Amino acid sequence: MTRFIHDQFSKDYLEELLKPYGEIQAPSRVAAEVREIDVLFSPFPQQNPNLTTLGLLGRMATKPAIFEPFRNPATKEEIIDCLLKLLEVRSALKREANRQKTTLQNREFPQLWILTPTVSATMLSGFGAVQKPEWLEGVHFLPEYLQSVIVALHQLPSNPETLWLRILGRGNVQKQAIDELAALPPDNPLREITLELLYNLQQNLNINQNIESDDRELVMRLAPLYQEDREKVRQEGKQEGKQEGRQEGEQQIILRLLNRRFGNIEQSLIEKIQQLSTNDLESLTDALFDFSEVGDLAVWLQNK
Repeated sequence: MTRFIHDQFSKDYLEELLKPYGEIQAPSRVAAEVREIDVLFSPFPQQNPNLTTLGLLGRMATKPAIFEPFRNPATKEEIIDCLLKLLEVRSALKREANRQKTTLQNREFPQLWILTPTVSATMLSGFGAVQKPEWLEGVHFLPEYLQSVIVALHQLPSNPETLWLRILGRGNVQKQAIDELAALPPDNPLREITLELLYNLQQNLNINQNIESDDRELVMRLAPLYQEDREKVRQEGKQEGKQEGRQEGEQQIILRLLNRRFGNIEQSLIEKIQQLSTNDLESLTDALFDFSEVGDLAVWLQNK
């Protein structure tokens, strides 16, 4: 089911945006029956002013947080399950504090953020959720001692402050967020990271034969951006090649892209790339956009 593809995208996306500002555990397991928390975030001790670049998401990440994103509207049972995860994390933190003979302050317990496309008024009423005047529309707080919030992504105002959350919406909300993302300056680091993750999502969706109309529209919206990026990389390779020698320039561009997508690449693969001819490097530049994992690169190089 494509829902699981979107779930993985949401976890990867939140992890990439938040990891410069704190410790990430995604997923994190709690309790004997193994419940998995999607993203458990602990900010670095020093306050990071750059969190403001994440807008509303950055505001959520100023203290320890659990993020539980949903592709489809969260059901009552799914929200209850999220609350159980929160309580189990609190219990684990208290046990650890008792072992170390320390006292935990309330602010050290994580806040639960349930990210759902939509939520009904009946559901909000049933959980006692209310909006606070100092927060944006669509952010619904459960009673204080529960330390939990339901964020209705499609209720958020369409402005730069909410962009990084609306990317996790669906349909027209996500499409508009992608349009706003594409309009950001090309050198914006969050733009580059997010587009790379969206391209991976696009490739994973393309593998599936039967995808929802929302997903088909998403793939179609990303297609021209994907092609623009491919052309940009090709031009960068040519330009860098003029300055440093065409072959070496192509190699550097490819290695930079691979490291950005898959992390550090094994030295053996780097050496094989460095042995490729200029024509093979150009072919690899085109092919790497279709790789979903490092194994695809290894297979490609083996066939050369």
